[in-house]
Amino acid sequence: MTGVIEFVAVGDVAPDRETPATIFDRVRARLQRADLGFCQLEVNLTTRGVRLPQARHTMRGDPAIADALVDAGLEVVSFAGNHCMDWGTDGLADTLMHLERAGAVQVGTGPSIAQARSPAIVERNGVRVAIVAVNSILPMNYWAEDNRAGCAPMRAFTVYEQVEHDQPGTPARIHTYSHRPDLDALLQSIRDARRQADIVILSHHAGIHFTPAIVPDYQREVAHAAIDAGADLVLGHHAHILKGIEVYKGKVIAHSLANFAIDLRMDEAHAQSKGFREIQKLNPDWVPDFGSRYNFPPDSAMSMMVEARLSKQGVSDLRFVPVWIDRDADPKIVAAGDDRFGRIHGYLQAITDEAELGSRIVADGDVLRVEAAG
Repeated sequence: MTGVIEFVAVGDVAPDRETPATIFDRVRARLQRADLGFCQLEVNLTTRGVRLPQARHTMRGDPAIADALVDAGLEVVSFAGNHCMDWGTDGLADTLMHLERAGAVQVGTGPSIAQARSPAIVERNGVRVAIVAVNSILPMNYWAEDNRAGCAPMRAFTVYEQVEHDQPGTPARIHTYSHRPDLDALLQSIRDARRQADIVILSHHAGIHFTPAIVPDYQREVAHAAIDAGADLVLGHHAHILKGIEVYKGKVIAHSLANFAIDLRMDEAHAQSKGFREIQKLNPDWVPDFGSRYNFPPDSAMSMMVEARLSKQGVSDLRFVPVWIDRDADPKIVAAGDDRFGRIHGYLQAITDEAELGSRIVADGDVLRVEAAG
C-alpha cells in the first residue's frame, strides 16, 4: 500500500540448531505479512575469533541464521547488545558480513563509534523509517570508539541510598541514571534521523534480566528523552522476559519484547556453576530442564510481536500479538480462545501496574492494545 508500511518487531533471536530457519516455522507466515521486520540478534555469526575473557554465556552462531532472519522477514537487525564482541573483532566483522550477504540491514554496531551510532534507514512504499540502536548492557570495552569496533553505548550509573542510616545492613534504595555524553549522542542521532526519515524507532538493549516487572530509572529516562527528541516508538530488548508497556506523550514504549527465537540447552555442569546460580537468584522459579531446548525461567514462555502501520503521519494501529514458547523453543502465536492468551494479557497488565507505568492493556480480538490510563 503506497504511503503505509506494515511493520513488525520481535525480541531476542539466537537459534542454535542444525537448520536455524525451522525455529520460525510457526510464525513465518505472520512475519512475512509485514513490509518491514525488525529483531535483536543475540549471537555472533562466525566460526572465527577468540572468546573475550569478559564474555559470559556465549556461543558461535551458524552464519545461516542471517539467511533465516531475512527469509522470515526480519531484515533490519540490531546487534547492539551484550554479546556483540564476545568473539572479538573477528566475530563482529563476520557477523556484519553475513548479515549484509543475506540482505539484512544491521544497526547499532560497527568498526567505529560513528558507524555504530548511525541509523539504519529503510524506505518502503514511499515511507522512510530510521532505526537507532543503543546498548546499556556493556561488558568492559564492548562499546565502539573512534578507532575501535563495538556497539553504540548508552551507559548508566547505579547509586545505592541507605534508607535507615541508623540501621546498618538494611536494604538500600537503588537509583540509576544515564551517562550524559552517551545520552547526548543518542539524542543527536535521533534528531539527525528525524531530518532524514518520516518515522524514527529506538531499540534500547537495557533493563534487569529475568527479574519480573522492575524497569530501572535510567531505562525510562532514556526512553522519555528519546521521544522528546523525536522518536516515534521505543522497543526494549535484553531482559529475556516481558516488561511493562508505557505510553508517553502519545508514543508507545515497550520496555522488553522478551525472547522470540532462542535455543538454550543446559547441562548439569552449567546448572551447578557459580555464574548460573547467581543469575538463578533473579528468578527463583527457574529450574533447569536438561531435556529442553529452552532453558529459561517460566516467565520467559510469554512473548509478543509488535505490529503497527507506519506512515508520514506517524505510528498507527499499534498492536501486540501474544506469543508462547515451549520446551521446543519455537515461538507460537496464541489466539484469544487460548488460555495462554489470557495469561499473557494478565501478566502484561500486572507487571505494567507493578512498575507504575500508568497504562491499560486491553484485548481486541486476537491482539492486545495499550491505552494511557486516566
